[in-house]
Order: sequence, then C-alpha cells, then structure tokens
Amino acid sequence: MEEDMRKALEIVRRFRDEEDGAAMIEYTVLLGIITVGVIATVVIIGGYLGNQWTALQTALQSAGWS
Repeated sequence: MEEDMRKALEIVRRFRDEEDGAAMIEYTVLLGIITVGVIATVVIIGGYLGNQWTALQTALQSAGWS
C-alpha cells in the first residue's frame, strides 16, 4: 500500500514538473469553468422559457383559448 502511494506521488510530481502536464491541468480547469458556465446558462434560460410558456398559457386561457 505504501509502495503504491509512493509511485502515485512520483507520477504526480513528474506530471507537475512537465510542461505538458501543467498545460493539461490548465486546460482541464478551463474546461471545468466552461462546463459550469454552460450548465448555468441552460438552467437560467430553461427557467426563463418555462416562465414564458406559463405566462402564455395563462394569457390564452384568460382569452378563452383553452
């Protein structure tokens, strides 16, 4: 178990020290930020559209278009 932990730490150290590893971590963080932004946008727009459809349905029912 301890040997596995040492190997994992060595891989992480090598990965951290390599330029490709740093770039990959940066891209991963950027991808995470973009993903959160897209999900938040979809949730906000979905809520807005849901409210608009409800308002339209209410207006049509009030006008006798049931």
